[in-house]
Amino acid sequence: MKTIGLIGGMSFESTAVYYRMVNEMVRDRLGGIASAELVLHSVNFADIVALQKSGRWDLAADRLARAAEGLVRAGADCILICTNTMHLVAEAVERRAGVPLLHIVDETAHAIKAAGLQRPLLLATRYTMEHGFYTDRMKALGLDPIVPEEQDRICVHDVIFDELCAGRVNGSSRAAYLAIIEKAKAAGADCVILGCTEICLLLDPNDLPLPGFDSTALHCAAAARFSMAAEAVTEKQAVDVG
Repeated sequence: MKTIGLIGGMSFESTAVYYRMVNEMVRDRLGGIASAELVLHSVNFADIVALQKSGRWDLAADRLARAAEGLVRAGADCILICTNTMHLVAEAVERRAGVPLLHIVDETAHAIKAAGLQRPLLLATRYTMEHGFYTDRMKALGLDPIVPEEQDRICVHDVIFDELCAGRVNGSSRAAYLAIIEKAKAAGADCVILGCTEICLLLDPNDLPLPGFDSTALHCAAAARFSMAAEAVTEKQAVDVG
C-alpha cells in the first residue's frame, strides 16, 4: 500500500472528513480492520486565511510546499491539499514536493464527464469561484462551469467561513444554498459541484435539485485508489496464476 500525504487543517472540520473517508474506503476495499497508510500535516487555518485575505498567495504556496516536503520526508508517495481554494497554488506545491499531487479539480471534472454532464454550478469560497484557476481548469477539461451571481457568491462564501469552518450547520443556510441551486438550474446548470470541502457538512449531494458532485468524497476516492494500486496488481497476478 502506498502512503498518502494529507495537507489539512483548512479547516480541520473537513480534514476530519478526509481522514474518515479515506480510511473507510480502504477498509471497504481490503476488508476486516484494514486502514490507510497516511501522514497528515495540519496547518493553523487562521494563518492561511490571513494570507488569503492579504493576497499573499506566494507565501501561502511556500507554507503548503514546506508542509508537502515534510510529508514526503515522512514517507508520502502522493500529496493531497485537503481544500479546494488552496489548489490555486497546487502547481507550486507539487513542484516542491516531487511526488504526484492528486488534483481535486481534475477528479471532480472526470466524474462529471463520466456522468455525461457538461454545465456544473460551482459552489465554493469566493476565491475559488472568482479567481479563475478552478473554472479555467474545468474548461480546459471540456466542461462549461458557471458560478452564482455576486450576492449569492457572498452568501455561499460567508456560510463556509462563518459557519461550516466553525463547526456550525444551520438549516437556514441549507435552504439558502438550495435556492441558489434552483436558480442555477433555471439558468441551465445540469449539475452542482460541492466545491468547498466543508459543504458536504451542509448538503447531501444525493438530495439536491441537480445531480451533486462532492469534491471531498471524489478526492478521497482518488487517494484510496492511488494507495491501493499495488494491492490491485497483486490480486490480478494471483488470479492470473490461479
